[in-house]
Amino acid sequence: MNMYDQTADTGGDRASQLFKAAERARRGGQTRRALALLVAAAHSTAGDNAPLRARAELRRGLLLLSDGPVADAHQTLLLAAESLGSHDVEGAEQALAAAAEAAWAAGDLTAYLQTLERTAGETPPAGPPESTGAAAAPWGAFRAGMRHVVLVDFARAAQELEPLLAAAARAQHPDALLYAGRAALVLGDIAAARRLLGRALAAAGAEGVSGSTARILEFLAYAELRAGFHQQARAHAEEGLRAARRLGQRNIGAQHHALLALVFSLVGADSATEHHAKAALSVARPHGLLQVSTMAEWARARADLGHGRAEQAAIRLAPLLRPGPRRGHFGLWMLAVPCLVEATVLAGLDEDVTDMVDLYAEWAALGADPQAVAQLTRLRALTAREEDCDTLYQRALAQHEAAGGQFEHARTLLSYGMWLRRRRRPLEARQQLRAALVGFERCGALLWEKRTRSELRAAGDSAAGDDVSALGRLTPQQQRVAGLVASGATNREVAARLSLSPRTVDHHLRNIFSQLDVRSRVELALLMNGDRTERSGGSGGRERLTGGRGRDV
Repeated sequence: MNMYDQTADTGGDRASQLFKAAERARRGGQTRRALALLVAAAHSTAGDNAPLRARAELRRGLLLLSDGPVADAHQTLLLAAESLGSHDVEGAEQALAAAAEAAWAAGDLTAYLQTLERTAGETPPAGPPESTGAAAAPWGAFRAGMRHVVLVDFARAAQELEPLLAAAARAQHPDALLYAGRAALVLGDIAAARRLLGRALAAAGAEGVSGSTARILEFLAYAELRAGFHQQARAHAEEGLRAARRLGQRNIGAQHHALLALVFSLVGADSATEHHAKAALSVARPHGLLQVSTMAEWARARADLGHGRAEQAAIRLAPLLRPGPRRGHFGLWMLAVPCLVEATVLAGLDEDVTDMVDLYAEWAALGADPQAVAQLTRLRALTAREEDCDTLYQRALAQHEAAGGQFEHARTLLSYGMWLRRRRRPLEARQQLRAALVGFERCGALLWEKRTRSELRAAGDSAAGDDVSALGRLTPQQQRVAGLVASGATNREVAARLSLSPRTVDHHLRNIFSQLDVRSRVELALLMNGDRTERSGGSGGRERLTGGRGRDV
């Protein structure tokens, strides 16, 4: 029997019916109706039935967490935890765990830490919570570990989270596996996180726990992104978005939109990046989802950087990472620092980024991200004296070999290749750039692959563009549609020529525009003419279309 059924059985007939109706509305994605029914259920109870009213508040808070202002969810869940008190410790712990999630989503560091320090059935303690021990429930161990993460004590956090990870080897319940997977993510063990979250997804499917599917997929997609497996991240985020839509979980759906924006920012699909960023922000801003809005803006900045628009990327990122009213989510500051430093340096801006590099060095020293040390050395190379750069780049590459993470490894290869080319060392530059190209191809970072090909051509590699053109990635049917449209045919004329419906032609054309990052039929014609020119030995068409983006940032 689930929590909702238990709640319904404790009240009178009227309250019971209202609770069941609220649950049906929730499962049908009707959040507003479910919230109204819960209020009615609480009001219909007898005056002395405090436990049922507390359960109604818990359920209201959970609904607001998935589809509503998270600041409201946080306060509602704290009140529910107090009302449930010692007579329902399990319910109070569930309320506190969800309240912490709301504070995290809002980017309220103080509220998050204060919520972690509370225990079920008690007022906020005067001192820190005791160590949870190996027998603690998943939330208890996670709570203790995350408190030390927030206090930037990763050694103690690892001690607290170790029992949770050890117990996960025997765990079968989706919640326990989800907590363990999140713990592995926090500690930088991305391989373990992917494994545990994959098991959590399978367990949720086996138990028919559809309500948690979108949440599990959110963390699994993020783990795939951290590992550099962008195509897998896209698949999981798209599945998570569908699951969130079915249940009306708009806040979780916004998180998946932000993840998809990050994925598409790496493949050069600007229209898709912008679509998902706007979709994420349309929910994040009214609901106070600072984590989502930070990820969406970060995705836009990564797209700018990948295209060679370094100054625009720096302008977009600086307010998110530096103190001020527009500062982004505390959990993402360090992850985005390498992009800000690189964008600022490549744009030739006068702004001093030494403080950001030093701050990142403190983060790398904590050992929470195995790739951070190599990324730090790359940042040192970007900002070092001329005579030190060569040694630093080579050291960074050796560190990447030990840490893994093919996308960041490829970025360091690209940065080193660009530096070598500008020092008129083309043979060495081509060696690094070819290795970078392979890395970007393997992880599906098509935008960075395109940028690397531009650098290779500039370094004298005439075969750099022969591999896979943008048009070559289209399906044969899409290529036929693109060719006819570029020649001036209307959608109806294309439909008649290819024996398709106009709607199908329109569907193909939208996909073609998205994949080729063009916004009009004229741009498509220019791109196709440029591609044909390149295939016949020239390069003028593509250079005129792109304006030479990515050659010399």
